[in-house]
This record gives sequence, C-alpha cells and structure tokens, in this order.
Amino acid sequence: MTPLLAVRDLNKTYGRHVGCADVSFTLWPGEVLGIVGESGSGKSTLLNCLAGHLPPDTGEVVFDTRADGPRDVLRMSEPERRMLGRTDWAFVHQNPRDGLRMRVSAGGNVGERLMAVGARHYGEIRDQALDWLDRVEIAGTRIDDRPAAFSGGMQQRLQIARNLVTGPRLIFMDEPTGGLDVSVQARLLDLLRGLVRQMGLSAIVVTHDLAVVRLLADRLMVMKDGHVIETGLTDQVLDDPQAPYTQLLVSSVLQV
Repeated sequence: MTPLLAVRDLNKTYGRHVGCADVSFTLWPGEVLGIVGESGSGKSTLLNCLAGHLPPDTGEVVFDTRADGPRDVLRMSEPERRMLGRTDWAFVHQNPRDGLRMRVSAGGNVGERLMAVGARHYGEIRDQALDWLDRVEIAGTRIDDRPAAFSGGMQQRLQIARNLVTGPRLIFMDEPTGGLDVSVQARLLDLLRGLVRQMGLSAIVVTHDLAVVRLLADRLMVMKDGHVIETGLTDQVLDDPQAPYTQLLVSSVLQV
C-alpha cells in the first residue's frame, strides 16, 4: 500500500529558533495522527508547513494524488496547491472565524467550497449545504443565518461542514477544540470521530490536550523544541511513555 502522505526531513527555522527539525513520518489512508507538545514545541509550525501555509526550509511533503500518484506538494505550482486545498485537503482552524466567511450565510460558507470545484446549480448546492448542516448538527432553518449569530461550538461545526463538503481525503486540524467549554468539546469530538470513521478520512491533529488525541488519534508524535522525541500507537505512548519529557507531559495531566 502507498502512504497517503510521506514527510521526509522537514526543517523550518526562524533565525536561531528551531520550528521543526528533521521531521519524517508516513501517514496511511484512513489513519489519524496526533501531534502533541507544549506551547512552542513546534507542532503548529509543523502542521502549517505540511498544509502549505508556511514554506519549510528543506524537506519533502509527498502526497499520493488521485491523478498522478505520489507528488511533492512543495514543488507543485501554486494553482495545483490551491486546487489540492479545495478538493483532497482540508484545514480546520482553532478559531473558526479564521476558516469561515463571517459576512456570508451558513449555507453560503458551505456552498463556496462546492463552487470552487465547479458546482454551479443553485438548488443542488443548497441541498448539499442543508445535508451537511444536518450532519454537523446545525438546524436547516439556520442556513441563511450568518456565522456571527452562532455560538463558538456551532461556528466550529460549520467550519467542519465547509471543509468536508467536497469529500477530502486528508484533513489538518489545529487545536480543533481549543477555547470551547468542556461539554461543547465533548460533543464536537464525538462528531469529529464519527465523521472521520464514516468518511474514511486521514487526519493530522495538533493539540496540547491528551484527551483529544486519545479519543481521535491512532498514532501519536510528541514534539519538544522542534524535534520529534517519541512516536507510537496512541495508547502505547500515553500508557507507557518512554521519553522523560513524554513521561512528564503525561504525569502533569494526571495530576491536574
């Protein structure tokens, strides 16, 4: 089987500060990878390099494209990367306002991504928007409301609908439950887990919350100072951490 994503020797520095250093891993179809670490560990820098939001200094990000097989995304043309971001890739921001058009209706937010890949029939676009609002537990009666009228949890669910409507194969998530109340987090995590399994999605989830990765991720990478210091099956890493830093990270959560 060909990996969906193969990352090789990815590096990013800011002057003397190391964002990520010599990061290599593979992601398989249908697999969810969690990336954890404290603030400043490099996990968000790595995610943004992978998703094409930040140019790495060196390395390869090879994605198994539908049409041409494995290709280094970093060497694609800008139009090719934009199309990839509208079709096979999706990105869920921590702050949903960063991933939504706040002056466009809920239905319009979902429909825009469909139009970006060529959909033109208004009735079909609206029907798909209604279907996806239902799938993320937003009432169809809210289709013409703007996101500003929604709660934070509803905005995050709308952002998920906007991203998944085109059936991507890989979704990047940056602290998807950050800033939400505990009860809202639990509902969102349950929704995300169901959608990932139903759609056979691969995902890369960055978070500082070990409960999030335990629920969502098949495999886990622990980062510190830009380096990957431990990796393995999620339960294995969390229940029997080997690196002293990972042990400290896990024990600090258990003591809270």
